[in-house]
Amino acid sequence: MKDRRNETESKKIRKRNHDSLTAMIEGAVMAALAVALELIPLPFRMPYGGSVSLGAIPIVYYSYRRGTGRGLAAGLIFAGVQMLMGFYVPPAGNAGAIIACILLDYVFAFAFLGTADMFAKPFERFSRVGRLTGYAFGAAAVSAVRFICSFLSGIVLWGSYAPEGVDVWYYSLVYNGGYMLPNALICSAAMVMLCAAVDPKTTRPMKKN
Repeated sequence: MKDRRNETESKKIRKRNHDSLTAMIEGAVMAALAVALELIPLPFRMPYGGSVSLGAIPIVYYSYRRGTGRGLAAGLIFAGVQMLMGFYVPPAGNAGAIIACILLDYVFAFAFLGTADMFAKPFERFSRVGRLTGYAFGAAAVSAVRFICSFLSGIVLWGSYAPEGVDVWYYSLVYNGGYMLPNALICSAAMVMLCAAVDPKTTRPMKKN
């Protein structure tokens, strides 16, 4: 009996390790896919950084599949690669400004995409339509967090780019909202279609009841 119990426990440990490794591989793949989608040259790009892109979609979907913790990890990988691909030093150029830029424009902005599942969880007990609404809401919520990060960065770090006579907050609102709003709409719509076709919890088409 004891040997059977030990064997059962060993199987559980092996399964946990296998599931953990699978989740880590999925996260790395999703982060790589996010980077690849970010490189697709969509027509709308802002002159001082920022663009309409598809990069958020894999990170948000992965968050729904594996939860907030692993989603944050994938978002951090995405943020790190984004910095390596093109880090813009703010006009102030001092250590404080550079640290604030790293946090607001990269770490917080991209890592928090992985928290989408936290916003969608309250909708899990609902039917198919309710769950899809939750997935759309989660995508919109993390897009809003990303916008807030960029909005604050625009005021604190990039305000010198505002045209003469234009309030810094208004410039940051219009500049960042100009590409963040389309990103939020695209990501939310993509989540509804993608999660309906491939339920992130089961990797099968979402049941209609």
